[in-house]
Amino acid sequence: MTETVSTSQNTDGIRAGAQQAFKNHLEYLSSGRIPEWVDLFTEDGVLEFPYAPEGYPTKTVGKEGLFEYIKNFPEHFRVEFIDLHFHETVDPSLVIAEFKSRGTALATGRPYNQTYISVVETKGGKISRYVDFWNPLVGMQALGDDPADMVAAFSND
Repeated sequence: MTETVSTSQNTDGIRAGAQQAFKNHLEYLSSGRIPEWVDLFTEDGVLEFPYAPEGYPTKTVGKEGLFEYIKNFPEHFRVEFIDLHFHETVDPSLVIAEFKSRGTALATGRPYNQTYISVVETKGGKISRYVDFWNPLVGMQALGDDPADMVAAFSND
């Protein structure tokens, strides 16, 4: 009986840590705390975008790559993440979340209201793989209707 309780507590702790890492991701990104956001990832952490438009990165790997990718986000968007819902998973280190953003593209003043589904793998409370399912058309419309505008917003140049 003690082993079952201990295993259950361990599973609950892993799940809580994984979900907290995700909540921190939303908080740090929306408040422009980019170094703290990068620190949420493992050294070899991966960020993937299955629906990325042409010219936009489909994958970023490692803390340096993550920093270079996201460092300009606060210069382009002001967002608030809302309506967070976690789906229970068998693997407590796996987070599946649905949420929305409500915000503005700073260069155009246009709304950036996005719906997301994220699949996030964690190890030891750090994000090891983040698959971001979002609609790139929303980003393009917010930044000026041209896919090149969105690509440029996340360019390392």
